[in-house]
Amino acid sequence: MPIKINKKTPDGMEVSIVLPCLNEERTVGVCVKKALYSLKKGEVNGEVIVADNGSTDKSVEIAASLGARVIHVEEKGYGNALRSGFVAALGQYIIMADADDSYDLENLTPFIEKLREGYELVMGNRFKGGIKKGAMPWHHRYIGNPVLSFLGKLFFKTPVNDFHCGLRGFTKEAIERMELQTTGMELASEIVIKSSVMEMNVCEVPTTLSPDGRDRPPHLRSFRDGWRHLRFLLMYSPTWLFLYPGLVLLTLAGVFNLALFFGPVNIGFRLIDFHSFIVTGTIMMLAVNMISFAVITRVYAYNTKLLPSKPEFYPLFKYFTLEFGLGIGFVVFMLGLFITIKALMLSPEFNAIGFNTSIRLVFGGSLAMALGWQIIITSFVLSILGIRIRD
Repeated sequence: MPIKINKKTPDGMEVSIVLPCLNEERTVGVCVKKALYSLKKGEVNGEVIVADNGSTDKSVEIAASLGARVIHVEEKGYGNALRSGFVAALGQYIIMADADDSYDLENLTPFIEKLREGYELVMGNRFKGGIKKGAMPWHHRYIGNPVLSFLGKLFFKTPVNDFHCGLRGFTKEAIERMELQTTGMELASEIVIKSSVMEMNVCEVPTTLSPDGRDRPPHLRSFRDGWRHLRFLLMYSPTWLFLYPGLVLLTLAGVFNLALFFGPVNIGFRLIDFHSFIVTGTIMMLAVNMISFAVITRVYAYNTKLLPSKPEFYPLFKYFTLEFGLGIGFVVFMLGLFITIKALMLSPEFNAIGFNTSIRLVFGGSLAMALGWQIIITSFVLSILGIRIRD
């Protein structure tokens, strides 16, 4: 990613404060002043970097005139701007914030102190520090942030309670290890997720949130960016998205489907028959697909560096080879074919064996063939994806 730096900064800095910017002439100057004041107040050797993402107003001139180091980021996106700022940072520690004057940039000492103590990621917590009136829309405060933060804690076991606080600090070494990939607002989630996956030392400090100083709507779009964050959480956790639901559905549907293959089943309040057999079989097929996707997406996430650690099932590749998967799939497929042929041989028009029996044999055989073919396809895909992992 090309980065144009228009002002040199001496080495040996402790803290770099990175502010992404896109047409923030009303507030970027205030943010630069507050950040520089915080460094001076704490007697910290540091710098302020404004990562400009193509501003057409006077943001660049204002930031540079007040002492910020401005870098120009051609690729659009919040994530692109921040990642470029992280690359350009000379400090041992990096603190990121927005350039809209909503965060308390005059009080960065708690973040710096925690970083000095050895924490690799220090998150701000707006709910503990205080959210001033008008600073956060009600649906962000009571729905969006709590729900996404809860899912983040559930999926990744992170201690972070305010998943999307834009004011946070981390070590330069930690951010380099993360190898961040995302280009948009979901970068905020990627940082927290990777810190958890990589078992980094993480803590929170209270911080306040004030109404921003813009005279225009924010770049953030609630539902669009909320969905992008949720989608990212789910993509990063194929275990919760695919594996757990798939295993539950496969177990429940499999038990009923196997029982219904041999005849009607009385479940107490009603008798279920071939209609339920078809439904449970369909659910089984969906469940197997979900489990396949769970394994495939986990390998893909590792290959593309979305997730830094090898899949937990990596050692199984030594035993569950392509040939093993093809063998299992072939056996299941041939079992289904045998059942279907048996139904045809019992009666060409299924009249002799009866409608209920024919449904069970034909659908049961078709289901087994579909499952066997799914296992074969998944084995091929995993073999292709697994080439890099084995290398």
